[in-house]
Amino acid sequence: MRNDKENLIVKLTLEFALEIVEYSELLEEKKKYVIARQLLKSGTSIGANVREAQNAESKADFIHKLKIAAKEADETEYWLMLCEMSKTYPQNEYLKEKLLSIINILSKIISTSKAH
Repeated sequence: MRNDKENLIVKLTLEFALEIVEYSELLEEKKKYVIARQLLKSGTSIGANVREAQNAESKADFIHKLKIAAKEADETEYWLMLCEMSKTYPQNEYLKEKLLSIINILSKIISTSKAH
């Protein structure tokens, strides 16, 4: 049931995951291992769950997978906030902005899917 035409949320979450990989590597260079790992896991999981939703078995399954992606996005926002609030962590406001737009799109897709 997969549709291979360009999908905005799939594209955005893949690009975000690549940027999270780079930022996590930067954190590791600065010996910020614990947060780097947590951020890498949650930040890349968003796109993995969005991608998995593209092959959902039902509308309920689709919504469920997108809700998991939204939870991972919330967790990622938490780790990015910790980095932002810590004086010894490299800043990356762009990641947080991009993440907030992903969260908004996920919320809209979930609410629209529930309504139909």
